[in-house]
Amino acid sequence: MIANFARQTAVMEKVIIFSAPSGAGKSTVVNHLLGLHPEFEFSVSATSRAPRGKERDGVEYHFIDPARFRELIEQKAFVEFEEVYHDKFYGTLKSEVERIWSRDHVIIFDVDVKGGWNLKKYFGDKALSILICPPSLEVLRERLTGRGTDSKEAIEERLAKAGSELEFARGKFDVELVNDKLELTLAEAERIVDGFLAL
Repeated sequence: MIANFARQTAVMEKVIIFSAPSGAGKSTVVNHLLGLHPEFEFSVSATSRAPRGKERDGVEYHFIDPARFRELIEQKAFVEFEEVYHDKFYGTLKSEVERIWSRDHVIIFDVDVKGGWNLKKYFGDKALSILICPPSLEVLRERLTGRGTDSKEAIEERLAKAGSELEFARGKFDVELVNDKLELTLAEAERIVDGFLAL
């Protein structure tokens, strides 16, 4: 029992948080690292928004309607949460953290900027927080348009939010990584994460 607790504690000391404005490429970086590290497990965030495209409940997100999300907030079921837009919540369920730790895995987070900052405050020095930044808002507009999943109005809303998120995030993350050329970004992410795991 004591040995098992010690092993879980060691795992808990390594938490890796990726944050970025929507469309900056954080999910691509996270999925790349998950493929390299079998000891990593993706923390599936909860959201009150509707699924997009082929997203599945429990895989890309835990999809929870806004009323239930508010109930869970009242029950203090989240490590962190944020109302990103009206009735569009995102958060990390405590049950998700416990599920991953019970498997002796390192948790890797893919969350929005405020969520990442809140997680860093929660886990402190046990966490590495990485902010993925687009080269510019114009490049971000091109990427969001290329997705083909959002209306023109929604894209402009996301761009406005991205600008405020990047301004908010400056100096609040351990590392800021500009995603200009994907291959270089992935290589740099590997280097940063490997250095953290070696500590």
